[in-house]
Amino acid sequence: MSDKLDKTPAGAPPEDNPPVAKDSAYAGPPETIKAIPVRHWGRWVSGVVVVALLALLINAFANGDIQWSTVGDKIFDSTVVAGAGRTLLISILAMVLGVVLGILLAVMRLSKNPVTSTVAWLYIWFFRGTPVYVQLLMWFNLALIFPVLNLGPIYKDEMTDVMTPFMCALLGLGLNEAAYMAEICRAGLLAVDEGQTEAAHALGMSHGKTLRRIVIPQAMRVIVPPTGNEFINMLKTSSLVYVVTYNELLRSTSVIGSSSFAVMELLFVASIWYLVMTSIFSVFQYYLERYYARGSSRSLPPTVFQKIRSHLFGSSRSTA
Repeated sequence: MSDKLDKTPAGAPPEDNPPVAKDSAYAGPPETIKAIPVRHWGRWVSGVVVVALLALLINAFANGDIQWSTVGDKIFDSTVVAGAGRTLLISILAMVLGVVLGILLAVMRLSKNPVTSTVAWLYIWFFRGTPVYVQLLMWFNLALIFPVLNLGPIYKDEMTDVMTPFMCALLGLGLNEAAYMAEICRAGLLAVDEGQTEAAHALGMSHGKTLRRIVIPQAMRVIVPPTGNEFINMLKTSSLVYVVTYNELLRSTSVIGSSSFAVMELLFVASIWYLVMTSIFSVFQYYLERYYARGSSRSLPPTVFQKIRSHLFGSSRSTA
């Protein structure tokens, strides 16, 4: 087979590089494209509408029949501060009771014993299916079913003396919270790989020691974030203990408001205290989540103060 003949004349430029006229001037690099951003008129319109509505709302509160000086005078009233302290106390104690009992219920749910798992399921089913308000009323009126609390030689007293407003609030909030914490803890325990438990058992560790040393520390990364949300919700839910005459923040402000005819002003005082408490514990929750997330990611996201410091010192260094 003969090769194809090369019909390109000698000295002619190849086809890939066409000839360029010698007298043509070099045009230079192409002009820079000027990108014109798209105008999002809808964002501006919606922003103006939101600002206008917010201004109308602020104007309504400013010109309403509200004595704002009363809010400033009563916000640090001794009765209000004492009520805020009781709210914080009952929230912390109820949350501790809920966490401890929730861990126990979660272990019972995961148990291979059908009796304990069924009892835990029934507990969670009942307390998650009935309102907290109803449960508080049930504890408050428990003397109608058990007039006397008789524990034999250990303790015996009238139920009306046992079920004080504090005890009703503690049991009503704590036992209800335990049902939700049980599901949160169960989800955290199930998130730990089963290989961790098998390896611990292969080393000769008992089931209880495996839970304490291996499973629960790893499950805390999953348990802590929703637990923080539950505690913040507990601070607000504690206002329901008003119905059992426990003198917490809302009841304290309501008593002052009804006696001084400044109902709305004292409701603003209560709202400010609730906002302050939930904001403080939100910061604690953030740093607690960072603490338990140390082993889950190579680098943790910067905190708010770290971002501010990087912006300040970064801008100063760039200027220098």
